[in-house]
Amino acid sequence: MYTIFVGNRNYSSWSLRGWLAVKLTGAPFREVLVQLTGKYNPDNRAFSPTALVPALHDGDVHVWDTLAIAEYLAERHAGMWPADPVARAWARSIAAEMHSGFATLRNEMAMCIRERVDVRPWSDALAANIARVEEIWSESRRRFGRGGVFLCGAYSLADAFYAPVAFRFQTYGVRPAGQAGAYLNALLAHPHLREWEAAALAETSVIAADEPRILYRDKLVAAGRA
Repeated sequence: MYTIFVGNRNYSSWSLRGWLAVKLTGAPFREVLVQLTGKYNPDNRAFSPTALVPALHDGDVHVWDTLAIAEYLAERHAGMWPADPVARAWARSIAAEMHSGFATLRNEMAMCIRERVDVRPWSDALAANIARVEEIWSESRRRFGRGGVFLCGAYSLADAFYAPVAFRFQTYGVRPAGQAGAYLNALLAHPHLREWEAAALAETSVIAADEPRILYRDKLVAAGRA
């Protein structure tokens, strides 16, 4: 049986991706919740060489990066990526782009599922990141979305990689139009995301370093939204 180590559901976007990847397999798995504090904890090296979450254990095999976790599981379970080779190449590319990019989106829209906050005006770099996400969603749906409501039709690992963005857009009031907006609604309604969200809303721990109303206090005060 797989074991997935995840952090606080309300805040940990990387944990969400890893958890969704394991969930997508349909295989039984054990979940271990690691309480994050916002600081490096060397004790976490007991399950991950980076001391970070998520980390997947499959017997003696340990995998500790979300993209590596996704590919490890895809080698063992059908239906994780689109079956069509062209769609599969596209799905892998947009997942990798999310994995390695969008630094401004991560830094200026910290994931906090329970929160609703308006941090506009957005910086030019953040607006560009948001526009690129909307472009990816719209083009994916246009080119590969037939046969389902997700990026490449059927729900896949590509959608798992954009799930934290969906929660961020919900938190910060980003409302894409057209195909991108319809996709956002479909992704947020997926049972796996609903399950994670319910668990996140039940959490009571607060990490000040990840709280939008603390991180963006000066901006909210200046805009009269504090």
